[in-house]
Amino acid sequence: MIDSINSPYIHAANVENFQSLVMENSKRGPVLVNFWSKKAGPSLRQYPLLDKLVHNYKGRLLLINIDADSELKITREVGITSVPTLKLYRDSEIVESRHGYQSEQDLVGLVDQYIARDSDKIIALAIQEYAEGNQSNAYEMITQGILDDPDNPRLPLAIGKLLKYERRFNEAQALFASLPENIINNRDIIRFRQELNFFTIANDITDLDALLAQSDNIDDDLTAMQQRAAFFIANQDYEKGFQQLLNIIDKDKHFDNDFARQSMLTLIDWLDVEHPLVKQYKPALRRYTH
Repeated sequence: MIDSINSPYIHAANVENFQSLVMENSKRGPVLVNFWSKKAGPSLRQYPLLDKLVHNYKGRLLLINIDADSELKITREVGITSVPTLKLYRDSEIVESRHGYQSEQDLVGLVDQYIARDSDKIIALAIQEYAEGNQSNAYEMITQGILDDPDNPRLPLAIGKLLKYERRFNEAQALFASLPENIINNRDIIRFRQELNFFTIANDITDLDALLAQSDNIDDDLTAMQQRAAFFIANQDYEKGFQQLLNIIDKDKHFDNDFARQSMLTLIDWLDVEHPLVKQYKPALRRYTH
């Protein structure tokens, strides 16, 4: 049975051990949670592929099985409505979800981008080179790593972070725009590109005090408001960012291809559903959806 497999890489979770098995372990590596049922044929057909998958990774992936029929508290909290459902956790967050039976190829595509790879070692060595003043060597090392392992999303992400540190935002944007689809859809890269957008808009700010005064005193200067909002968000002052985005929506909700509304949705996605800013501003955003 699924809940009695004897393997160091496979465990059955319940409400008592979910925190330790899933949330804590996901801080050390990816954890794939399989919500299943003895009554569901697809769950039973899925399991041999999951067993093969987790053992192929030899300890770099944990498989946690949860019986959806008996662990109702967990399934309600996670929002499970059908089985089989797979949830991939990393750093205590759900980073990927799949519903229904998955082929072996689908499963590999689901988890492979989150698995520790030999090429990850290059990143640490390159960062050390960079810190020692050998910037060109650092870039060359990571670039060669990408050529050798093009499926590792952490390599282009490392270059992007270096370019961001140097405020070369447009070059970072161009780098990510050139990546293949399987990499560009990585959750961490999506988040980083969103951050880059705000840094790029705020990059033209040379005098914040002047910008603040300008956007306070000129009611229709939406570009100044946009730069101000981007600056706040880039510097993680999300409350002021939300406030400024609402000001833009009040003036022109369609400004710059719905910049303000899309940016609010991005912030809501970044923050926890229980975050007070989400609770405060999500209802306000609904007023502008029609």
